[in-house]
Amino acid sequence: MNYIKEIKNYIPINQQEEQDKKVLMDYIKTFPHNILIRDNEFAHITSSGFIVNQSIDKALMIHHNIMDTWAWTGGHMDGEKDMLHVAVKEAQEEAGLSDVTPLSDKIASIDILTVEGHIKNGSYISSHVHLSIAYLLVADEKATLSIKEDENSDVRWFDLKDINLETFSKHDVYLYQKLIDKAKL
Repeated sequence: MNYIKEIKNYIPINQQEEQDKKVLMDYIKTFPHNILIRDNEFAHITSSGFIVNQSIDKALMIHHNIMDTWAWTGGHMDGEKDMLHVAVKEAQEEAGLSDVTPLSDKIASIDILTVEGHIKNGSYISSHVHLSIAYLLVADEKATLSIKEDENSDVRWFDLKDINLETFSKHDVYLYQKLIDKAKL
């Protein structure tokens, strides 16, 4: 599916998503030549996967090296136009999963996420935003997991009840709770 059409067809669930979708669509119109690549140093589309187990009572998270926090899997589009494909590929690469499938092929959330300035591969990356497209993915919690050492330092399953302010930031709890609620529908 055409990524622009897929984003246009997404029905926001609240005011935050309505506004973020509007900004995302405006940005696509303004920067059609580099919205899918990191050359756009201020904002670019990313695709993430919120991975749940088959009984939808656990979520798989990675401990992200740069952010130094537990996070979902995901990454940059790097010119790819199939956002779901990128979400699945990143889940496989970052968690070592051989078998991960979409719970749905539809977008699960649209969010604009801030990224603080940081060093990556010896170079400074300025603060910017990720125009985040997220999907719900499913994996077997008994599957073998592996760390992708250049990106994360751990991979593990969290009980959904443990995705709270004790372990995650207020913003992450909000983001993940939206996805948990959608997964349980």
